[in-house]
Amino acid sequence: MTAPSYDIVVFGATSFVGQILTRYLAEHLAGQAESLRWAIAGRSEAKLNDLKRSLGAAGRSLPIIVADAGNETQLRALCAQARVVVSTVGPYALYGEPLVKVCVESGTDYCDLTGETQWIKRMIEKYEPAARKTGARIVHCCGFDSVPSDMGVWFLQQQARRQWGVPATHVKMRLKTLKGGASGGTGASVINVVKEAAADPSLRKELVNPYALCPKGHGFQARQHYVKSAEFDGAFDAWIAPFVMAAINERVVHRSNALSGNAYGSHFTYDEAILTGRGLKGRLKALATVAGLGAFMAGILIGPVRGLMQRFLLPKPGEGPSPEVQLAGRYDLRFFGQTDDGQTLRVKVTGDRDPGYGSTGKMLGQAAISLARDLVEDGVKVGRAGGFWTPATLFDARFIERLTRHAGLRFERI
Repeated sequence: MTAPSYDIVVFGATSFVGQILTRYLAEHLAGQAESLRWAIAGRSEAKLNDLKRSLGAAGRSLPIIVADAGNETQLRALCAQARVVVSTVGPYALYGEPLVKVCVESGTDYCDLTGETQWIKRMIEKYEPAARKTGARIVHCCGFDSVPSDMGVWFLQQQARRQWGVPATHVKMRLKTLKGGASGGTGASVINVVKEAAADPSLRKELVNPYALCPKGHGFQARQHYVKSAEFDGAFDAWIAPFVMAAINERVVHRSNALSGNAYGSHFTYDEAILTGRGLKGRLKALATVAGLGAFMAGILIGPVRGLMQRFLLPKPGEGPSPEVQLAGRYDLRFFGQTDDGQTLRVKVTGDRDPGYGSTGKMLGQAAISLARDLVEDGVKVGRAGGFWTPATLFDARFIERLTRHAGLRFERI
């Protein structure tokens, strides 16, 4: 079999996140001692060439591949040239399936930054048997959703086993700090999920199932806590409010537990929320957060209001936070773990950029590089076999090291 021409192909390179990812890879790989063959792809040759020119010397010899997200013939030609395809073309529920299908059928490894639970579940159900046969390793959620959460729990469990020889069977993640902006792509994805759920009662039921992404027959029965209102959390001595990304992150973490043979325990519990502070001020902030989130979701469900939000409040597709906002952004996630016999530990995961874009671009880039480098030896795939994996089950300590050295994340015990 002929070796692929490229280790990595960035598909959707001219999208908002795609451009961030492309610039990050160009800068990162230019300073690496080892070489990596890569290319950028998208549907517009003119826009791809504009992106190349914007990279200066780094983009001068960067190959481009023209392929439309809905054209399977073009996607097959793309996959024939790639060891790993990293996709930024969303909303994935609208545009993502053809590429996943072709990657699975061709045995091409794939990663993306989706946080769309309902779409991930459909892809697993439709394509995982074929991925196991072809050897394609598919890993969704390689951005802010859900790398910090999934790898944060993995890191905490490594600490627990090292110290006590047993996992922390009860874990909480609390978002202490988040500073950044939103893009039109993220807004479009959220709107699409809410619209789908509003039209499909079975989907609404599925979306509130904490084990929605776990394999059939997982056997988990532990009742999971769902933070849906203002609460006081004794483990953090502070008030908390719902975290919108818990909807995907919690399900990814539970899938990681299932795929790793219940490594966190068969009665493992996990929930996420936002820390709003202590005392009356913290309670009022939690209540305001709940009210704001409720108003946002209600607005999306009402057609005329949704139209006004899209026109005047939400960024347009292709728009997002400025480079200055991305650079000034940051986040701080705190994890609390407890073993069955009551022993506790805490860790934190921090990032040095806007979480959804500046930091996501770096995390996604390192996920693609890890797939192409760490999980391949002498042109042969090593590690996990074909299938649909999570970041914490496909990657390992080398990914933590990559994120720490090259993506501005820190994983620390506190």
